[in-house]
Amino acid sequence: MSKPKHPRTLAETEAQAITRNIRVSPRKLNLVAGLIRNKPASQAIATLTFSKRRIAQQVKKTLESAIANAENNHQLDVDQLVVKTAEVGKSIVMRRFHARGRGRSARVEKFFSHLKIVVAERAIVSDTASSEQKAA
Repeated sequence: MSKPKHPRTLAETEAQAITRNIRVSPRKLNLVAGLIRNKPASQAIATLTFSKRRIAQQVKKTLESAIANAENNHQLDVDQLVVKTAEVGKSIVMRRFHARGRGRSARVEKFFSHLKIVVAERAIVSDTASSEQKAA
């Protein structure tokens, strides 16, 4: 006797990866996540590889995990993958104090974030093909 199987929330052509409690504020993480939204997976990896932001390497690892899940668990074509969503959520807040003058203290808040990346299999249309269709 076991619990019933949890129904799949994603479509058959989608796969996801989640990273929890990343030590960066959600605002900063959302800037990096915005760089890869709605881009082909290979282009998104290239963008994150050459990004100057510290957190880009962790986002890249999460994206590579989503691509590996799509390939190994759901038998999707890696060349057709597109980053469908890159959601950033708020996690815990670590609170510290900073000593100030005259015996006072100030609060220092260290924010953590969650990251969820969903990749979907789509036929990627090249820019040259789409421009030819517009001209016709």
